[in-house]
Amino acid sequence: MQTTFQPLVQEKMIKTDETNLAIIKHLRNGRRSYREIADEMGITENTVRSRVLNLVESGAFEITGLVDPEALPGHSTAIIGIKLNTMNLVKKGEEFSKIKGVVSVGVVTGRFDLMLTVVLKEEYNLLEFFTKEVSKIKDVQSAETFVVYKGYNFKVPYIL
Repeated sequence: MQTTFQPLVQEKMIKTDETNLAIIKHLRNGRRSYREIADEMGITENTVRSRVLNLVESGAFEITGLVDPEALPGHSTAIIGIKLNTMNLVKKGEEFSKIKGVVSVGVVTGRFDLMLTVVLKEEYNLLEFFTKEVSKIKDVQSAETFVVYKGYNFKVPYIL
């Protein structure tokens, strides 16, 4: 028996043809000009601009600056698995996504219901995160924290 998984929420679905994917790959370095991308791909600059605008407007793509938390003095990163007492996972994921320090939240399979990526600093550490933020959210059964000692290709938007 073959199983396929469908996304829980399909609000960010957009056509991802080869051209869109190639443009996204070219924009990994967000400082590339549309002209450079167009020249390398053999398409017009207006095509690149239009497609990027459509990707951004759909919510499927965002151009942003990223930082390496290890390179910032006094900052650290943690991955936190959350087990809930409710099956309203999407609503709880949205709640967690609004907490100070949370970079991303994923509704996942396995022993946790949610996985959070959190950036912390000396003035806002794990104790502050749990006692001042997580404690406000109802239906949290347990949390397990994985402190990232060393990350590879791990960059996040700066949100603190």
